[in-house]
Amino acid sequence: MIYKRSSTLFKSAKKVIPGGVNSPVRAFKAVGGTPIFIKKAKGAYLYDMDGNSFIDFISSWGPMILGHAFEPVIDAVKSRAERGTSYGIPTELETQIAELAVKMVPNIDKIRMVNSGTEACMSAIRLARGYTKREKIIKFSGCYHGHSDAFLIQAGSGAVTFGAPNSPGVTLATAKDTLLADYNDLDSVNYHFEQHPEQIAAIIVEPVAGNMGCIPPQFGFLHGLRSLCDKHQTLLIFDEVMTGFRLAKGGAQESLGVNADLITYGKVLGGGLPVGAFAGRTEIMNQLAPEGPVYQAGTLSGNPIAMAAGFAMLTYLNENPEVFDRLAKKTRLIAQGMTDLLDKKSIPYQINRYGSMMSLHFTDEAVVDFKTASLGNNNNFKEYFHGMLNRGIYLPPSAFESYFLNDALSEKDIDFTLSAFDNWLNNK
Repeated sequence: MIYKRSSTLFKSAKKVIPGGVNSPVRAFKAVGGTPIFIKKAKGAYLYDMDGNSFIDFISSWGPMILGHAFEPVIDAVKSRAERGTSYGIPTELETQIAELAVKMVPNIDKIRMVNSGTEACMSAIRLARGYTKREKIIKFSGCYHGHSDAFLIQAGSGAVTFGAPNSPGVTLATAKDTLLADYNDLDSVNYHFEQHPEQIAAIIVEPVAGNMGCIPPQFGFLHGLRSLCDKHQTLLIFDEVMTGFRLAKGGAQESLGVNADLITYGKVLGGGLPVGAFAGRTEIMNQLAPEGPVYQAGTLSGNPIAMAAGFAMLTYLNENPEVFDRLAKKTRLIAQGMTDLLDKKSIPYQINRYGSMMSLHFTDEAVVDFKTASLGNNNNFKEYFHGMLNRGIYLPPSAFESYFLNDALSEKDIDFTLSAFDNWLNNK
């Protein structure tokens, strides 16, 4: 494929935007080459500025669960925009989407809208500290909860991609209150409770990790976290920015059968517009201003256009829950097809999947945490990424990112993807 126009645009972008991109993973640093610039998207397809088309396996990193330019969402945005784009004053729509979210998700009574997943996680941590009157938190190596200072301690995703998991600009005072544990390892969590009794406000975790590739929780891990939190009067926070309204109507809590104390959302909740949220039980959420002493605010929180897009998205998912089973089946088909093809080759690999999330790791060892995710052969991944890109398949441009499937993917698209993968393997 030819990427002449994208190459020209990238050179121009680098003159006025740091690295030429507004989010690091887009720069293709992990895989090499020049990022493609998108002109439009529809259904399961992306169309770049050079006239190339690609089957999309990132779905805007999760939000486009029903495919790009989904008509009910687009109609809702158009209709709402005609009435103004922002008020900074309450609207009925904010209550409607909140009521719908509370109806869909088990174990939440109230929800506060914000503007991004980062803001949601940052606010949830502040609320947990305010509620428990403790300062320390536990996070897991390789899990990414946005770019707030407290989370950039061995973060996943872009931070890992660039080899700088401890970002400059994060103070030692902040870092000392963030305790690192290993994903899928309860002993490493219990160690911190032993070392810091009655000091830990919260554990924050991706219930299905998506920022070191897709890594599902092992049996007993999340239930074990719930038990430890109950024992030590610590809040359990599920970062469901990726998994919320994607794995099931009620997200990972419903799918995995574990209740958290606070849950953060983004991505699907906004229908493709910038939205985040955090939710929980009444006694915790009522600690937020103006009802309680924990301050959080945002001029664009509950923006009417974003709320309209999110309400249209959630309404469809609530009324059509078969979407989740359909997506899981499509993911199984692709994973099994890739497995059948890889088994004919002498290439070390692991395929992880859960629901409509999956990833391919070029390693012999089971990928269950950050350490094992880091063992993958990155040269193989680079060849794989560009081989598939040049065959019309857009994958995450980092080995440390999950694929996110969308419901617009057809049987023909899946067959084409597996054929492209087979072709790449045979020409590797």
